[in-house]
Amino acid sequence: MDHQAEHPAERLDHIQPGHIQPGHAHAAHGRPGGDRGWRTAVQATLHCLTGCAVGEILGMVIGTAAGLTNGATIALSVVLAFVFGYAFTMRGVLGAGLPVRRALKVALAADTVSITVMEIIDNTVMVTVPGALHAGLASALFWGSLAFSLAVAFVLTVPVNRWLISRGRGHAVVHAYH
Repeated sequence: MDHQAEHPAERLDHIQPGHIQPGHAHAAHGRPGGDRGWRTAVQATLHCLTGCAVGEILGMVIGTAAGLTNGATIALSVVLAFVFGYAFTMRGVLGAGLPVRRALKVALAADTVSITVMEIIDNTVMVTVPGALHAGLASALFWGSLAFSLAVAFVLTVPVNRWLISRGRGHAVVHAYH
């Protein structure tokens, strides 16, 4: 297949999610040799954090404001983190010309592990900070704990994304469509 095709979906249609061939220029940000270092992992994790944070914050705010139990608040936050994480990724690959079904497959392949790790970490932190989930939306404890939990999740998810990208998985799948 011609790698210089005009339409991104045509140019990259041969790439299967989870199968980026090392050495190809599109393996990681178009750099020959596939730069799969820490910088790429940080960028991928920041992308993931954006979707996770929107969903997580929205879920925590809704759950706290509605007086939901800790379990219900966390469940809502996790669901919304996945919804927004996948949606942000799909927006980018849909813009590259992929059909919705293919874009969803790319988003699932790219983000599932990263979002899962991030959600486990940030919700564990929120639960372990005494009183954080019941502090109320006007409380510095609530917002400080939430910010801290997302920061910890980011730091601990970067190495996971680096490992995934180095194996042609995770966000390496999405970068093939940019």
